[in-house]
Amino acid sequence: MSAKKNDDRKSIVILGGGAAGINTARPLSAKLDASKYALTLIDPRPFRVLLPATLRMVVSDKYNLASTESALVPYDKLFHGGKGTFIQDSVQSITQQIGESSGFLTLASGQTVPYDILVLATGLAWSYPIAFPDSLGDVQEYVKSRQDEFAGAENYLLVGGGAIGCELAGELKDIWPAKDVTIVHGQRLLLNDSYSERYRRRVANDLAKRGVNLQLNELVPIDNITADSVTTQNGLKIAAGLVVKTTGASGPNTAYIQSLGSGVLTPAGFVKVQPTLQLLDFPNVFAAGDIVEWPEQKQAIKAQDHAALVAKNVLLFVNSKQLKNYKTAFEAIVLTNGRASGSSYFGVLWGIIIGGWLTALIKSKNLLIPRFRSDSGLA
Repeated sequence: MSAKKNDDRKSIVILGGGAAGINTARPLSAKLDASKYALTLIDPRPFRVLLPATLRMVVSDKYNLASTESALVPYDKLFHGGKGTFIQDSVQSITQQIGESSGFLTLASGQTVPYDILVLATGLAWSYPIAFPDSLGDVQEYVKSRQDEFAGAENYLLVGGGAIGCELAGELKDIWPAKDVTIVHGQRLLLNDSYSERYRRRVANDLAKRGVNLQLNELVPIDNITADSVTTQNGLKIAAGLVVKTTGASGPNTAYIQSLGSGVLTPAGFVKVQPTLQLLDFPNVFAAGDIVEWPEQKQAIKAQDHAALVAKNVLLFVNSKQLKNYKTAFEAIVLTNGRASGSSYFGVLWGIIIGGWLTALIKSKNLLIPRFRSDSGLA
């Protein structure tokens, strides 16, 4: 079974409109000959939700981030010269056999979309409080509900001291400095060992200076989390007005990829790739962003690096030239601590640490929103 094409052009389809998807689509729209190639982006939402802005968005309406003029970025200016098509839909399955050079997608609406080249960039599935629905109205209603929950709580307990927990603590202290905020974390230091011990201690000290309580080396089993308390593996019970699980994403958005066969995904659901970011048995299918199985931290900057390589490799592939390999440069993190502070780490030399003023200038103040809107062709 196959899906019919509407014209004779080669079809290049990108799934997912996050950091990886849009940074693949936009450069391809500038460089592909539109008379020979049809470029399509598919995403369930008509806008990109800028993840770095989501924690501030759900904590307070002070900065009006839940708007298409701010952190909800439409796709209508994404393609250079309008040389591309956007479809608002989600993918149910991919049909292509090993050895075939093309395939087709089945969408939730029932539509089938043929492709000659496919880019998988569907990202991670995020949990409460940043598990956003798809339509603009539903997203704004969801955000308002989260804001009301945070406003109504007397104090907060954040389960997980990675980037999400640390940044959420800073946002809460910005809006409600007098309310108690506690982070409980299973490791002896915040974050993880991708970053230096010196930097991890710096992050803890910065939060402690703002009055954030830290309970470290206290692992919380998932079954021990309730709406108003947690019990750690060591038997410590902590009560709170609002408990928020801040351990990160629930997993990759890759269930639809299972239709390509059992060997395509890892047991955790990530996509197995070659160094060229092609799938192992499907050279016309690429993957980019957080869904990729690769020994590095999942971050927007890494997704952008993947996208830059995939865009180049798609152009090389269609011209039958040798593809380039992906290499992680180094680990880095830019961590907000509210709007006016934060800290950054760059894993080069001895491990470079940047403090609050410069981190605020880089990210904390505007959450990179102007830069990300520019990536989609918007001011």
